[in-house]
Amino acid sequence: MTLSETETLSIRQMCDTYQVTARTLRFYEAKELLSPIRAGSKRLYTKQDRARLQLILRGKRFGFSLEDIRQLLDMYNRNGSNLAQLARTFDLGQDRLAQMKAQRDELSIAIAELETELQSAGAALAAFRAAAE
Repeated sequence: MTLSETETLSIRQMCDTYQVTARTLRFYEAKELLSPIRAGSKRLYTKQDRARLQLILRGKRFGFSLEDIRQLLDMYNRNGSNLAQLARTFDLGQDRLAQMKAQRDELSIAIAELETELQSAGAALAAFRAAAE
């Protein structure tokens, strides 16, 4: 679906487009990450809301906290320099990458240990089964 810059989306359309639940969108609104237009009980999402949601989802995928994401989004200056926002994003990204690599290394060690244990258990199980025959 291609959307014009002025087109707004309903909550259902946002859910379908970005594969999120209405509850998620309302949660992000409560956390001041999104600010849809209110038309009675309807929520209408603008191009800016769509861009913010894409950044929120990317930040969550990378493991950033919602508070970090909110602060980064709030640093955006439409008519000025976004150097501070870019620098903060870079610093958070570097920290998160280091954490993810450490988790990966720990997981690799755990996988190797489990494989060793399963090989030993498999050999012992085979020996028991052979003895029972």
